[in-house]
Amino acid sequence: MKVCVFGATGRTGRHVVTELVQRGIDVRAVVRDRDRAAILPETAEIVIGDVGDLASIDAALEGCSDLICATGATPDFNAFGPFAVDYLGTKNLVDRAKANNIKHFVLVSSMCVSNFFHPLNLFWLVLFWKKQAEGYVKASGLTYTIVRPGGLKDADDDRQIMMEAADALSEGSIPRQKVAKITVEALSCADAENKIVEVVARDDAPSQPIPALFAAV
Repeated sequence: MKVCVFGATGRTGRHVVTELVQRGIDVRAVVRDRDRAAILPETAEIVIGDVGDLASIDAALEGCSDLICATGATPDFNAFGPFAVDYLGTKNLVDRAKANNIKHFVLVSSMCVSNFFHPLNLFWLVLFWKKQAEGYVKASGLTYTIVRPGGLKDADDDRQIMMEAADALSEGSIPRQKVAKITVEALSCADAENKIVEVVARDDAPSQPIPALFAAV
């Protein structure tokens, strides 16, 4: 297995890369700025690429078996950002993943994407475009897993993971480190294939291994 990670220097993507390295999985981290790659583990392979550049996607995917998309538009005044990154960028990754025979496509999305009137859609329809990207992934014919985390926290904690099916959760938070573990686990878990899961962390959730959580959804 060799996993290509787009969005590798993002606040969640960097934890995905670290989780892969810690598990001894070959990882190719795709970055737009090589200087920012200094935050990643030294053993990760670094390549320059962009979800808007099809040639760079093909180069990044060469020799890889799996793809994790942890990209996301940066909150700013660019109204085109969520459409370009969260939808068109993911669409480009799906198209090139099919062309490059990627075995498993894992997308980090967001909880509440089905709620058009959610306040986050005031940020240039970011949840709406994430939902459109999910639909494109589902219809692609690729083996996929879509992970919808709740509110993302930078600090890890001792809460346990709760996992539900699509549109079952509407509130809650989860550390980015736990999202990374779920995302990486999906690559080798048959029960994660072709599922959308929503994940949060709660004090009262029972402690269960991640494969068991996938199996129950």
